[in-house]
Amino acid sequence: MTRTEKFLKNSASTALLQVITMLSGFIIPRVMLDIYGSEINGLISSITQFINYFMLVEAGLSAAVVYSLYKPLAENNYTKISAIVTAAKNFYNKSGYIFVGLTICLAVIYPFFVTTNELSLIEIGILVLVLGVSGALEFFTLAKYRAILTADQKVYIISLASIIYVIVNTSIIVILSYLNVNIVLVRAIALLSVFLRSYLLYFFVKKHYNYLNYNEIPDNKALDKRWDALYMQIIGVVNSGLPILLATLFTNLKTVSVYVVFNLVIIGINGILGVFMGGVSSTFGDIIARKEYKNLKKAYNEFQLIYYLIIAGIHGVSFAMIMSFILIYTKGITDVNYNLPWTGFIIVLNSLMYNIKTPQGMLTIAAGLYKESRNRITLQTAIAIVFGMLLGYLYGLNGIIVGMLLANLYRTVDLIFFIPKYIPQISKISTIYRMLSVIILSFIIYMPMLFLHIEINNLGIWTISTIGMIIYACMIVSIYMILFERNTMKSIICRFR
Repeated sequence: MTRTEKFLKNSASTALLQVITMLSGFIIPRVMLDIYGSEINGLISSITQFINYFMLVEAGLSAAVVYSLYKPLAENNYTKISAIVTAAKNFYNKSGYIFVGLTICLAVIYPFFVTTNELSLIEIGILVLVLGVSGALEFFTLAKYRAILTADQKVYIISLASIIYVIVNTSIIVILSYLNVNIVLVRAIALLSVFLRSYLLYFFVKKHYNYLNYNEIPDNKALDKRWDALYMQIIGVVNSGLPILLATLFTNLKTVSVYVVFNLVIIGINGILGVFMGGVSSTFGDIIARKEYKNLKKAYNEFQLIYYLIIAGIHGVSFAMIMSFILIYTKGITDVNYNLPWTGFIIVLNSLMYNIKTPQGMLTIAAGLYKESRNRITLQTAIAIVFGMLLGYLYGLNGIIVGMLLANLYRTVDLIFFIPKYIPQISKISTIYRMLSVIILSFIIYMPMLFLHIEINNLGIWTISTIGMIIYACMIVSIYMILFERNTMKSIICRFR
């Protein structure tokens, strides 16, 4: 199977997973708002974010394992593969014990720092433990399987197991919620879906990688890049989780719920874009490991163009349609104000700036440039924290999002010059030109909604309007490709043929 075929297979399965995950992401929060209210919705999101921060105890390990497996997998060096996976297993187990300890501490401390009349202190503590079990299973079962499947360009297996998990998890939560079961018990029963996913991946790996020998002497040296990769994962967590953390500290649980609802759109955007990122890093990692630099330049040029045009189209439509979606989604919810147009605008703008640097970030991971990125990512993290806290204190939720925007803007500019320094095949002039094109195209797509005052008050009209916007966006993007990217477009068509 060629790399392009693997990419298409991974992308198709990832696409299905993202669609199902997006549907689940829209369904569960709405059920939480309907049955349990904005406070419980904000509480669960807040606890989940703290637990996600605890996942940093393994930060860098996953990326280091995947990177170290590229070469032995390409060479079919089974002894080396077993040695690396054994070392990873040992590290994951140690990290898992630390994670469990941190979760127990959070369960004891967290209830005293939040205010809610919906649950007792003991119930909040138990809820923290229940939500933490899913993370613990990541360390003790899922992580080592995910690493070898990702490195071997078999992301589709992870996607299929995750699809089953999402469907079962969502079904349990929705059914039990409408039966008015206590939220703590609902989340505890939903853990069955996590055990199911872990078993499915265990079964596949055991069958298809029967050469793995966990008694092999662990190759700890192969994971040296773990500590350098640590910074890469920290910034990923900061970008996704810092707004909820700061909103918890500087506002209240209802404002956290507001952010979570607006962020549903961003999760949807990232889900769509994730379709095109599934397995891409491992594909380029394989090309770099084989030193096929001519192929690298051509493949990256094609991938970058496709990804950037999709970014432009998606964000242009999102600028135009986000507020009408939010108002329809929260119709009937009166315990907090969700009609916040500026919040909608800046959260989509931040998403645009976050995703516009993804192709360069992907190359950083594929080439293992973790150590070289350390100082740059540290500065980005500092910008996000300092400006997020300062602006959050002064302006609330909007200030927090602007702080994230400034950090992403810095990192975007930095990567333009960083990548060509270590991978000379990548042109910074071409990258700057395409980034500017993305921004211009996004606002060209958004502009008609500034002048057309269409009343969108139900899901049917919103769906029709969104489809119309998508068709318009495709027209704008197609005209751009024909006028300015004709040669690359022909090359992409030939590849898929």
